[in-house]
Amino acid sequence: MKKQVIDLRSDTVTRPSRGMLDAMFAAKVGDDVFGDDPTVIALETKAAVLFGMEAALFCPSGTMTNQIAVKVHTRPGDEVICDAGAHVYTYEGGGIAFNSGASVRVIQGDRGRITMEQVASCVNPTDIHFPLSRLVVAENTSNRGGGSYYDQQELERISLFCREHSLRFHLDGARFFNAMIATGNDPLQTGKLFDSISICLSKGLGAPVGSVLLGTGEFIHQARRVRKVLGGAMRQAGYLAAAGIFALDHHINRLEEDHDRAKRIGRLLEACPFVTQVVPIETNILVFTLSGMMPDVEFLNYLKEEGILALGFGPQTIRMVTHLDITEPMVGRLAEVLKNCQM
Repeated sequence: MKKQVIDLRSDTVTRPSRGMLDAMFAAKVGDDVFGDDPTVIALETKAAVLFGMEAALFCPSGTMTNQIAVKVHTRPGDEVICDAGAHVYTYEGGGIAFNSGASVRVIQGDRGRITMEQVASCVNPTDIHFPLSRLVVAENTSNRGGGSYYDQQELERISLFCREHSLRFHLDGARFFNAMIATGNDPLQTGKLFDSISICLSKGLGAPVGSVLLGTGEFIHQARRVRKVLGGAMRQAGYLAAAGIFALDHHINRLEEDHDRAKRIGRLLEACPFVTQVVPIETNILVFTLSGMMPDVEFLNYLKEEGILALGFGPQTIRMVTHLDITEPMVGRLAEVLKNCQM
């Protein structure tokens, strides 16, 4: 009998629920390139209102929304300030250089979280030898940081510094709603702090495709042009936007279940003799380190043979991510597999 696959590689692997599929099939659509797809307009309006922003733009991916933001906020030769492990710098194919011709000043933050003092120390003087510091990017939650999230007061301090020094402030909020559930902060509080925000619908929220970029009306006007140049303008995109609306309406509060399951899996891992460290678990991402007695490739292969998929995240480092397709019986099965794993 074929084993059930338990896919813990990422929260991007989720599949639409029955309710989400029904919403997609029932969507009214137009042509979003002409600006007349009613469901896309509804999603963009909903997201903008949620964060208290003027406008929004629906895009195929979070990489695209981040890269559009960098492109609009900067000019070739400018510099972007972010954490060394930030998704916008580490996992977007060198897009900052390729798309915007900008350089990057990286900060060694605390599990992906940077401080106002660190930002201040990276701002270049007005000297022709240095690039112009133009944009600061924060990622909340931090992927490389194991799902860590920012303290709201620190974001407020960075935001104030940026405004006082004519810097733009962008939020890579791919997993913002995980941070929101963990902290209880209101999206309106976040919207006030940033010049632009990217939220992903296809991770913990469970939509099949899509991210939304938020900002001022003028910013989104420029962003729409950049989206076109990057090939991100879609036609009857309302079918996908309907999934995004359903996700925002039904899948935010349930993220707490993912966090609880991640913490329980973390306790299982801490009990394993071949696990040397589990990064503190704050949301739905688990990052842990294996001892030298358990080679990472062998461990991943063992899990795969047992029907469990995880992701290599560096030498002897593994990542697991909980999501809406991970059930209680699956956690029980994982516990059994870990218990039977021999060094």
